[in-house]
Amino acid sequence: MIALVAYVPFLTPMSVFHDWWYVLIVPLSFGISMIYKALRIGDLGRYWREVAIMTLQVLLGLIGLAVALMILVQLIIPLLPVE
Repeated sequence: MIALVAYVPFLTPMSVFHDWWYVLIVPLSFGISMIYKALRIGDLGRYWREVAIMTLQVLLGLIGLAVALMILVQLIIPLLPVE
């Protein structure tokens, strides 16, 4: 009954995006790239090209960090001696 009365965002978060949260990284990095390049680039003729390049750089960096962390956690840490 309490769940039907009110929705409190920080106490009962919506679980809509929990299964595919990683897909939201693409529009997030695209939006950040658009804003950053709009402020930093001098010539707007190459704006969209620069935004696409920065978006790909951010996404590839995040994928690289994820792979490095996976290698660290699954391959290197189990090899450490436990005392």
